[in-house]
Amino acid sequence: MPTIAGPSFSSHEHIAAARSENTVEVNTPRKRKLRSDSAAEVSTPMKLKSPRRCAVSIPRTPMAEVKEESNGKPETQFDCLDVKSKWNPRDEDQMKAVKEALHVSTAPSTVVCREDEQGRVLEFVKGCMEQKKAGSLYICGCPGTGKSLSMEKVRQQAQDWAKQEGLPCLETVSVNCTSLTKTTDIFSKILGENKTGKKAIGSSSPLEQLQIMFSQKRESPSSKMMLIIADEMDYLITRDRGVLHELFMLTTLPFSRCILIGVANAIDLADRFLPKLKSLNCKPLVVTFPAYSMQQILRILQERLVELPYVAFQPKALELCARKVSAASGDMRKALSVCRSALEILETEVKGSIDHEPQTPVTEDQVVKMDHMLAALAKTFKSPVVDTIQSLPQHQQIIVCSAAKAFRGSKKDRTIAELNKLYLEICKSSMITPAGITEFTNMCTVLNDQGIVKLSQARNDKLKRVSLRVDEADITFALKEIRFFRNCLL
Repeated sequence: MPTIAGPSFSSHEHIAAARSENTVEVNTPRKRKLRSDSAAEVSTPMKLKSPRRCAVSIPRTPMAEVKEESNGKPETQFDCLDVKSKWNPRDEDQMKAVKEALHVSTAPSTVVCREDEQGRVLEFVKGCMEQKKAGSLYICGCPGTGKSLSMEKVRQQAQDWAKQEGLPCLETVSVNCTSLTKTTDIFSKILGENKTGKKAIGSSSPLEQLQIMFSQKRESPSSKMMLIIADEMDYLITRDRGVLHELFMLTTLPFSRCILIGVANAIDLADRFLPKLKSLNCKPLVVTFPAYSMQQILRILQERLVELPYVAFQPKALELCARKVSAASGDMRKALSVCRSALEILETEVKGSIDHEPQTPVTEDQVVKMDHMLAALAKTFKSPVVDTIQSLPQHQQIIVCSAAKAFRGSKKDRTIAELNKLYLEICKSSMITPAGITEFTNMCTVLNDQGIVKLSQARNDKLKRVSLRVDEADITFALKEIRFFRNCLL
């Protein structure tokens, strides 16, 4: 992995690589103390105290010359230092390039940290193409876990593999379900993209036309397979879920040639509709994309920034961003947003220094540092909700923590009695004296008034339904610094 930033190298090593052929003598610190060796004392730049001064004083030498002077041994640290000296946060073009590299809409050249998931999906598509058999696959995962990017990568890999194997290329149909005016429009999209399909005569609906098409024997054995990628499939879930079921059932028709891949953010979506699909004999294979870890977020950020000819971030600042985002949600889009915000904070700071001292030269340490990243993280994650949760009394925080655990599954609400049971378990495990049921109900009422939970009306307090009004990520971010709650929220 290329070094991202940070002038933590020895200045004497760089001088030795750039100016001296006798690297052994110069690189040995003890040579400075030998009074008898005057040549070593002369060749050692004793006045250069810091890597920054060293970087400024070194003349810009072509890299080929540097390699020649260092006896054919390339100095990778010197390369990074030379590149770093070119970064200028006052340069609008450079600042724009870094922001674009970190923008969520910028597709990276490589999709890293999702090789296993991509491999499973690709093998599924290959199997369907080889056997000329329809099939369905469901991809789930939290937002910002690389699902859509991975599907685009798989689509390209499948096309390349088909060419290598001499198989007919895939017909691909990519539909973002949130762009549909109504859920049934997805069948029109699929039919419209299908160039070889014969439209039925009369007033047949797009769904009926697809059903007729996939129920008839193919005209040619070389007929292309159709790859349908339905992104944001959560949108298709209606009360009867009829559209979702009909879509998956297209893969079960006698002469179907479609490979359906559904992508959704809901982790529990499969549990809700898979039983019905199983009964319809069209149960899909499920691939889960877990939230990104700290190391994965850091690697993805580095991959996006390494292609730039300059370094704009301190390594520790990137690590801080990766650690905080992974602890809160693991959402890569959030990490990109935080880094862009930190860049904007640096940009504002640099412009302010120009207004006060227009003649001030650009210093080499004007990169995104820890303080810029901390300010960006506070701006992104800090909210009135977080402040409210952090200011609550301990027992009310325990109730909020219990609610976060209770609603992590498929249920959207719980009774006061069910929530109280979780509250008692947490208190017991931490040897904290719990409040009585009456006081517990009163605390829930206070949380309702503050907009954190919502209480329904019921004659019996224990039967009142409780639901969360705030995002679980806000609860995690607000309480994760307290070890007691961090363990509870695992």
